[in-house]
Amino acid sequence: MSFPAISLIRREYLRWIRAPTWVISGLMSPILYLLLFGQAFDLGKLLPPGTPAAALAQALSGAPNYFSYFAVGMVAFASVTAAMFSGTGIIFDKQLGILQRILSTPISRRSVFLASLVFRGILTLIPAFLVVGFALLLAHVPDVAGLSLGAHVTALDGVQFLVAALVLSVAFTALFLSFGFAAQRIESYFGVVTILQLPILLTSNAMYPVSIMPTWLQYLVGFNPISLAVNVMRMSLFGTSGYPYAAGIYLAGLLAWAALFVGLALLLASRALRTDVATPGGSALSAAIAE
Repeated sequence: MSFPAISLIRREYLRWIRAPTWVISGLMSPILYLLLFGQAFDLGKLLPPGTPAAALAQALSGAPNYFSYFAVGMVAFASVTAAMFSGTGIIFDKQLGILQRILSTPISRRSVFLASLVFRGILTLIPAFLVVGFALLLAHVPDVAGLSLGAHVTALDGVQFLVAALVLSVAFTALFLSFGFAAQRIESYFGVVTILQLPILLTSNAMYPVSIMPTWLQYLVGFNPISLAVNVMRMSLFGTSGYPYAAGIYLAGLLAWAALFVGLALLLASRALRTDVATPGGSALSAAIAE
């Protein structure tokens, strides 16, 4: 990576640490989900008393209890939610004229995009792994549900978990960043990403098992990139029983989605950056999203 791109990454880092309220609020959201939603919305309690543990694990994709199932899904949920805000900094830079000054330098347009993608993609992993650490701590609190790992979790499983979380984070960060480069107003940006975020999250298996969904929704869940990542992460922590495919198949599908999102983002961002620096009013694509 070029020195100008590294400088842009450093600038993103300094801007992030100088906004403590933003940082704290971003880290508190997944904790509140675990404490409130995860503790109250226990689907395992809906099963008849005396249901064998094996039957419960089968329904929950190998997880020993619903909270463990939910906690891993929250890793993906937190990553995608954090990625949703990745494009806001780009819009503020546009409004303050900072992006135009950066584009007037010899740095390539691709480096501007990749610098934001690298920093924001890694940044979105922080709330994701905060979820795991906090959920593990809850397992040691009396009368509180916590994350229980499988008996045979290895270092390789941990690496597999990390790769799935990182690929998911980079994929959605790239997608939302491209909207930030294309949009001109913050209201338009959030209008677009909110429309996309909710259907993507709610058609995944992050929060509830596939078995309770209607058939047509189960088909959509099978191709959802969040579901692919969550499958790999759950297989890493709870074992592979009950899954029709190996973890490598799900990871390959997730990588395909990531390549598609990054490629699309590079195309949209390059066009937006090229036209934004050429004309004060921005690109036709920017205007279309802004309206």
